[in-house]
Amino acid sequence: MKKLIALLALVCGPAFAATLGDDGLHDAPWIQETFLDLREDLETANDEGKRLLLMIEQRGCVYCTRMHEEVYVVPEIEAMLSEDFYVVQINMFGDLEVTDFDGTTMAEKDIVRHWGALFTPTLIFYPESVDEGQGGLQAAAVTMPGAFGRWTTQNLMTWVLEEGYLGEESFQKYHARLFENQGKN
Repeated sequence: MKKLIALLALVCGPAFAATLGDDGLHDAPWIQETFLDLREDLETANDEGKRLLLMIEQRGCVYCTRMHEEVYVVPEIEAMLSEDFYVVQINMFGDLEVTDFDGTTMAEKDIVRHWGALFTPTLIFYPESVDEGQGGLQAAAVTMPGAFGRWTTQNLMTWVLEEGYLGEESFQKYHARLFENQGKN
């Protein structure tokens, strides 16, 4: 069913691809509704055999819209977001309480500022375990600030799933190697 939705999104275009929630943020079936306790979210992600992905967005973000309408709807990317990642969305200017890995609790807008995240969208990918006392940004395996095209996004997500950040090959070299084979950016 999700593959059919992704195919319809490509055929019908942006009007079908992205919907907005009551908070003005983009909504997608692969975004999880949670209590925003990152320790619990990581545990749930692990229990489901997925990697935790925190997505910082804001109302009216044209780059978030671009990602939702042009990149996240690519069938391979949508499949990874649905099947391989446990995606939790944070509103850059929101008031919901977030509990960080280190136990600190603050409003979304305050924790985003605390982490020093300046751009939307920002994707923060987490390892399967986080050391005691680490905060959200310190614990991140990989951070992707800003909007990128299909191949950069897809290759980064694959590199994270393969735990490339633990190896010798940097993402830039990995992406360049794959880019030659894909012939696209």
